[in-house]
Amino acid sequence: MKMNLDKVGTLASDLRKSYPRSPREKLGGYVIAARCVDKCRAFLLGINGEYNYWPCSLAGQWFSFTGITPEQLKDVVATGATDEQIAEWIEGASKVKDANDVLKWNNKLRDMRLSDMSLEAQRYLEDYIPKVVPAHRPVYVWFDVYDLEERRL
Repeated sequence: MKMNLDKVGTLASDLRKSYPRSPREKLGGYVIAARCVDKCRAFLLGINGEYNYWPCSLAGQWFSFTGITPEQLKDVVATGATDEQIAEWIEGASKVKDANDVLKWNNKLRDMRLSDMSLEAQRYLEDYIPKVVPAHRPVYVWFDVYDLEERRL
């Protein structure tokens, strides 16, 4: 696949000035995927600000479930592929072929409470949440942290 950073630039958001999409937004049928693509595009152009493409615990959940590697996705994104083209590629590249399994996984991630996460993640979020989430806004599920911090909720 041929890299086309000019085309990536027409699709990328400057994450130094704005936020990536919510982890709730789907691409290729999966939550988290659209956010991953936003962060990857910005990373390729050096406009990712404080956002990491990889490693990232959120993206790691998606990569682990689909069997897609961060390098594979980066190679596709680097061609300047559109969201529609990436979605089609994800559907073919994912090891998960049963739509019901994808639906169950999406809902599991959407509904994941902090108490359901690893102890390491809970420790991290215990310190992180008070720094980034407005004090008057409760966090009910993991994705709330992102959406509250990035002012979508």
